[in-house]
Amino acid sequence: MNIPLLDLKAQYASIKLEIDDAVRRVIESQNFILGPEVESLESEVAEYCGCQFAIGVSSGTDALLSSLMSLEICPGQEVITSAYSFFATAGCLARVGARPVFVDIDPVSFNLDPNQIEDAVTSRTKAIIPVHLFGLMADMDPIMSIANRHDLIVIEDAAQAIGASTDGRCAGSVGHLGCLSFFPSKNLGGFGDGGMVVTNDENLASRLKLYRNQGFGPKYFNRVVGGNFRLDALQAAVLRVKLKHLPHWTECRRRNAECYRALFECSPLFNVGKDQSRSTKPSDLTITLPLEQPRQRHVYHQYVIRVPQRRAELQDLLRSRGIDSAVYYPLPLQLQECFANLGYQPGDLPQSELASRETLALPIYPELSNEMIRQAVTAIEDFAVEQTSIDQSGLQPKSSGLS
Repeated sequence: MNIPLLDLKAQYASIKLEIDDAVRRVIESQNFILGPEVESLESEVAEYCGCQFAIGVSSGTDALLSSLMSLEICPGQEVITSAYSFFATAGCLARVGARPVFVDIDPVSFNLDPNQIEDAVTSRTKAIIPVHLFGLMADMDPIMSIANRHDLIVIEDAAQAIGASTDGRCAGSVGHLGCLSFFPSKNLGGFGDGGMVVTNDENLASRLKLYRNQGFGPKYFNRVVGGNFRLDALQAAVLRVKLKHLPHWTECRRRNAECYRALFECSPLFNVGKDQSRSTKPSDLTITLPLEQPRQRHVYHQYVIRVPQRRAELQDLLRSRGIDSAVYYPLPLQLQECFANLGYQPGDLPQSELASRETLALPIYPELSNEMIRQAVTAIEDFAVEQTSIDQSGLQPKSSGLS
């Protein structure tokens, strides 16, 4: 049985009639750009995220970009963000001419480490962009405290975390702005690109609507230089159908994560770490599982384990069994070629670099069965047995490159 990292066909099959009806409704209306479907989705997403306002845009990247533009973040200013994230988080800063200031991550949550933020604040700092990576919220209370002390804007990159919460507060609702992505692979994904910005600030909501539509106010009279960041009605109609199913799909993801944990913890072959401790026995394959505190609600956009040794060989074995996996992200942002001018060197942000070498995402999508999860864990058990045999025989394992 092949086990993909994500199976969108299975999801579509379960809601095909609803989706087809929604698409037909838009086609018959011939109203494709913004309009009632987008307005209804904005209202529904705002309510889901616990915010007063939501502004539909053309992608998660454009959610970030339009937010920066509406805040008039510009060349010469600095924005503090995570070094371990998807490129768009920092790429949008470069596009408006701002300087990304990378801060290292907490090794357990993979999110921005609040303890390192204040040292990065300068007189040029304008904002902080915490990323809620893999479906788990960053620790927002200390981040907001630092922002308030230094009069900084907080933009939550919640592209991977719709529905995640801490103490009942939803991702995107704590900072000044929250950015969502509806890329097809997201927990709430469309049939193409799409995104949204959520906020409780009416003035910011008005500015975002201005910037997403060429700066028109009214049409052909430009108050600012905006962009074409509009969400189209077809995507909105699809997303409205999917949003109704999102709570159930999220619980399925959480159930799958618990299934993984139970199987890993019951296996005698693994030294399962709940922190970043390392096995002292070379024959043990240490697996560190995602950690969720009681006050948090993880939505498991990805199920990311840490494999300190021989990650590449493990991924090869999984592939040979028809089990997909993925590395997010193989090179942290501060070491990307396009940011060489910022002057970061290997070793500057060690936790981000370590995560890039050790993390591996396993399938977690809602339609995944317990048997599929068992197959994935069994394959990793077989790998552990193989590596133990190699270690005990004294043979040298094959080189794994980044492992």
